[in-house]
Amino acid sequence: MNRAIALVPWMFVLLWSTGFIGAKYALPFIEPFYLLFIRMLFTLVVFAGLCIVFKPRWPGPVEASHQMVTGFLVHGCYLGGVFAAIKLGMPAGLTAIFVGLQPLLTALLSWRWFGQKLLGIQWLGMVLGLLGVSVVILSGQQAGANLNVGGAAFVAVGVALIAISVGTLYQKRFGGQVDLLAGSVFQYISTAVFMGLLAFLFEDRVVQWTPTLWLAMAWLVFGLSVAAILLLMLMIREGESARVASFFYLVPPAAAIEAWLLFDEQLTLIQLGAIGVTVFGVYLVLRRR
Repeated sequence: MNRAIALVPWMFVLLWSTGFIGAKYALPFIEPFYLLFIRMLFTLVVFAGLCIVFKPRWPGPVEASHQMVTGFLVHGCYLGGVFAAIKLGMPAGLTAIFVGLQPLLTALLSWRWFGQKLLGIQWLGMVLGLLGVSVVILSGQQAGANLNVGGAAFVAVGVALIAISVGTLYQKRFGGQVDLLAGSVFQYISTAVFMGLLAFLFEDRVVQWTPTLWLAMAWLVFGLSVAAILLLMLMIREGESARVASFFYLVPPAAAIEAWLLFDEQLTLIQLGAIGVTVFGVYLVLRRR
């Protein structure tokens, strides 16, 4: 059982990193907020079926409201902020670097709010992880992108960064006793409402239902919104917040490798070295004290 738990973070990194790949396949055929809205509706149907089969303990009104706040932050504000920043002209690589500050922000907040202290060597690991992620992204195709980005894009990515950091800590504080399946239902209810408002207020909601979009949507629902999120909630429940957040450093390098395999995107020696630095940084954070 302990070995299976130890594999959970690595399975999460692998699944979470494919979100960039799924979005790359889907977004040519659908607007971002409408994509997220439909994705949440499909996800709710899946979780409803899982709840019928496994009959989890449903949370009370207070617990359910906490789960809706978690969903609003972790799914709604984070995903919405990232997509909005890219839509407003911020390069995807630069967006990933800003969101990549999450482990550092989470460590600071968990130290301030929960008294979870990191050793000096673990802070060094955090900085090395961020350095590695930045090099992986900036040395790729986004390195020459136009960085003349408006203030609204920075606000959007800032909302995403704060939301994912505060949301994971909020779930750690208020959602530890809630069944993962039942809690996810309430998380996605609040997310679907929020994404629906954004889609109907700011988008035309025109969709080209191609086989590629259907396949991408299926993976985003089952691979990301179901499997990856359940793994993340399990990690938050079982581990220290800063150590859990450090695994997010591994997502951009994993996505770079996947893009190299699937889209024949360039993967240079500098990027490979930076991936090694990132992995070493995460190791320093996770090593036993």
